[in-house]
Amino acid sequence: MGFFGPRHAVKSPPLPQRKSTTLRRLFDLDSQIDALSPYPPAAPSADAETKQLLSAISYCTTAVFNFVDPAESPAQQDLKRRQLSHVLSAVREIKALPFLDEAVWKPLLAMLAANLFRPLPPPAHPCLPPDLLDEDGGGYAMALAPDWPHLHIAYDILSTAVAEADERTLRRHIDRGFLRGLVSLFQSEDPRERDRLKVVYHQLYSKLAPDRGFMRRQMVCALAHQVFDAEPRPFGTAELLEIWGSIICGFAVPLKEEHRVFLSRILVPLHKAKCVGAYHRQLAYCVTQFVAKEPELGEVVAKGILRHWPSTNCHKEVLLLEELEELVESSDVGDLQKVAVPICNRVARCSGSTNSQVAERALCMWNNEQFVKMASRCWEQVLPAIVESVEKNIEWHWSKSVQELATSLKRMLEEVEPALYSRFLLQLQRKEADMAEEERKRKMRWERLEMA
Repeated sequence: MGFFGPRHAVKSPPLPQRKSTTLRRLFDLDSQIDALSPYPPAAPSADAETKQLLSAISYCTTAVFNFVDPAESPAQQDLKRRQLSHVLSAVREIKALPFLDEAVWKPLLAMLAANLFRPLPPPAHPCLPPDLLDEDGGGYAMALAPDWPHLHIAYDILSTAVAEADERTLRRHIDRGFLRGLVSLFQSEDPRERDRLKVVYHQLYSKLAPDRGFMRRQMVCALAHQVFDAEPRPFGTAELLEIWGSIICGFAVPLKEEHRVFLSRILVPLHKAKCVGAYHRQLAYCVTQFVAKEPELGEVVAKGILRHWPSTNCHKEVLLLEELEELVESSDVGDLQKVAVPICNRVARCSGSTNSQVAERALCMWNNEQFVKMASRCWEQVLPAIVESVEKNIEWHWSKSVQELATSLKRMLEEVEPALYSRFLLQLQRKEADMAEEERKRKMRWERLEMA
């Protein structure tokens, strides 16, 4: 035993445990470093995807098929369709994939221009006479575009890109030549293409505010061809007027002079075309919107409709009668006072038409309270023509329904203005008696000449 007591073994402090250096540990360390790093992880696939997209765009720009040439390879056509679908998928992911930037927009629009802007084929079918047009103007046979399997994907790409892009990007890349080319495609005979064009052009109009004046002028030029061409065709007119309908709704009041000129020189003369049935619904809507903005324009519209009244197109007469009734119903009586007599006289002549549809439509207008109110301010001027048409329909018209409507109108007029109706009926009877006497004298003169 020593001085300090029994000897004890001195224990050394424990050494720190050595950490594992396995691959699993190293991967964990890398992930921790990446999580603490202030910089986002790199996206090594963005460049590859951009190159792949540009390659697809380049192929679709150079490989253009018309699906008419028998030398074209169906395998190549299908390959292009797959490439176009790839571009469409990339454009639809524009928010998730930031690589659709300046380097892609220019070749993308060049590819769309190469596929969309093409010389349209001549009309596949000649214009049909107006009597052969059906009720919706569809007598013009449709000619479907043979290259639609590629065209519809190109339109989807353009529509998606316009919808997803901001206004600054569109203004920087879409020029006026591109807009002018889109308007020219409204002459396509394929209704599917015209419908896609309508949507895309309206999208561009809503976003390209500085170019709206130019876009309106291009549409006016396209509609002017329908007005002034010797043999106009209605393709694209309905779609352009549908765009105009939404534009007119946004016009501020009072209207600018250029808008009034557009109404008087384009919209009103569009009523004179033989094929007006193909776009009359859209045309009537545009006219109604103008009159709703400024009611005094109703007189301009009514005069234009009466000036372009058809002589032998019964279907067009029915359409214009409907538009006149809608115009009278949506206007104040005082706004149409200057044209009340011409309108009522025209309706009276139509009620005596040998075509039952025209006669029935004209007679039914007297069931409209607003129309009767307008006519009541000028009974002295309008009743003679009305009495004559009513009496002739009751006595001579071949259609039973027209006779019944005429009888009902006579009963109503006799209740409203019994004295005036009796007076004008007596005048009509005297006029018919005088005409019968003149006819009797004429026959007697011919008999004396034949006997001499």
